[in-house]
Amino acid sequence: MHSVIQQAKRVIIKVGSSLVTNDGKGLDAVAIRKWAEQIVQLRALGKEVVLVSSGAIAEGMQRLGFDRRPTGIHELQACAAVGQMGLAQIYETSFGQHNVRTAQVLLTHADLADRERYLNARSTLFTLLRLGVVPIINENDTVVTDEIKFGDNDTLGALVANLIEADALIILTDQRGLFTADPRKDPNAEFVHEARAGDVSLELMAGGAGSSLGRGGMLTKILAAKRAALSGAHTVIAWGREDNALIRLARGEAIGTQLTAQTAQLTARKQWMADHLQTAGRIVLDDGAVKKLTTEGKSLLPIGVTDISGNFGRGDVITCVDASGKAVARGITNYASSETRRIMRKPSTEIEAILGFVEEPELIHRDNLVLL
Repeated sequence: MHSVIQQAKRVIIKVGSSLVTNDGKGLDAVAIRKWAEQIVQLRALGKEVVLVSSGAIAEGMQRLGFDRRPTGIHELQACAAVGQMGLAQIYETSFGQHNVRTAQVLLTHADLADRERYLNARSTLFTLLRLGVVPIINENDTVVTDEIKFGDNDTLGALVANLIEADALIILTDQRGLFTADPRKDPNAEFVHEARAGDVSLELMAGGAGSSLGRGGMLTKILAAKRAALSGAHTVIAWGREDNALIRLARGEAIGTQLTAQTAQLTARKQWMADHLQTAGRIVLDDGAVKKLTTEGKSLLPIGVTDISGNFGRGDVITCVDASGKAVARGITNYASSETRRIMRKPSTEIEAILGFVEEPELIHRDNLVLL
């Protein structure tokens, strides 16, 4: 096996809470300096690097004297606010030793769900990279609520990979990679060196949260790789304390578990739609409509819609599900929910007679639709 990182030009590197804070003992300055040094070397090899770093809440817990992760949202936000100060400072100092500037970028799902804010975030990151700055990204835990949380920075790393069309996502964790079962419980568990991102069997292998500090676990990393693959990005899951792991990966050495993307890169607009963790509404399709979307690449007509939920407007991103409730696609709707309820199950030729106008003959045009 040959590491996909060697050919990657734009790389997202995600480091987890337990690594950044040395299992909750406080920010691990030595480890952070080592990652900074390796990232500087990656840049010297011609790679653009964005760092997604957990650790704000864990550092805030340590500074505020919590011995376990709070459950209250406002306590978590307070920990994030306190911890983010130390996190930004140590990265600025570590990269500054190599005369490399950093930038703090805090994101919420709402930033990527809103088309204008999505484009603003994208443009800002591209500008920072062009100026030779290393963006340090974290979820904006100070202001988010449960409804808009990414939930873990593995997902955030994948979203950023899609946002700026990265070639690869490296997830540094406190485990060597993926095993066929939990090696702590099953002595017969085998290490997975390489697999296809999105393979359903990988989700069955993955367990729950890996530590008490973060919300992620191996399952979130598998799902993150699946999401990153939507835009053609490969994923490597590796042990964060492996000696010079980033440099060795960049030189082609196979380290950790490599999950390869099988799909070509989506257009930026379709990446934006695919990245919606929440959508404005949901429509149920009949079997014929599902077939036309998934196997024939057709647009969605209102006649194929059997049910609607949610209140959405023209231009919103909505989820299309089959009769069993399985999500099959997301797309930008040409009609509001109130209008869709009136024209569903009707042929497109009757839209004008029913509504008094016609925006488009399709409910969702195929150019504004992405399969899941």
